[in-house]
Amino acid sequence: MSEPTSNIYGILAEFDHPEQLLAAARKTLEAGYRKFDAFTPFPIEGLSAAVGFTKTRVPLLVLAGGIMGAMAAMAMMCYSAIWDYPLNVGGRPLFSWPAFIPITFELTVLGAATSAVLGMLALNGLPMPYHPLFNSNRFAMASHDRFFLCIEAQDPAFNLERTRKFMEDMGHCTVEIVPA
Repeated sequence: MSEPTSNIYGILAEFDHPEQLLAAARKTLEAGYRKFDAFTPFPIEGLSAAVGFTKTRVPLLVLAGGIMGAMAAMAMMCYSAIWDYPLNVGGRPLFSWPAFIPITFELTVLGAATSAVLGMLALNGLPMPYHPLFNSNRFAMASHDRFFLCIEAQDPAFNLERTRKFMEDMGHCTVEIVPA
């Protein structure tokens, strides 16, 4: 009978070399695990594909932020130039769109940049002052010279004994159960 996983965050495996981590991540994805992540001190080419990361919603958020910025700029200028304080100078039309282009561009960039930063923070779950992996004594080495792979207990394929054996069978790694 398996141990209850309500007080377990996941199983953490530590590797010495990036190639070992990359091979382990590919093997984990092939084994059917979906809720797992890799932690490295530097970027590793191909690791994002190996952990199943395919798409991000940040570009869509940036597009939406840019469109909202442009619409806000045009609405603000139309309101001020047409309704609130119309000035007819030399017979020119009240809505003179070429004059509105610079401000519209600037607020488009501002809206896109702001939504990019806020969207990235929100989708990454930041700021996160505490994470269960901080309970591991060895995890601090993830920012120095070690490579980690963690399979979360929330994964549908997670079984404590079977998952632990799976990670131990990868070889060249130490395996640790991380409390929640």
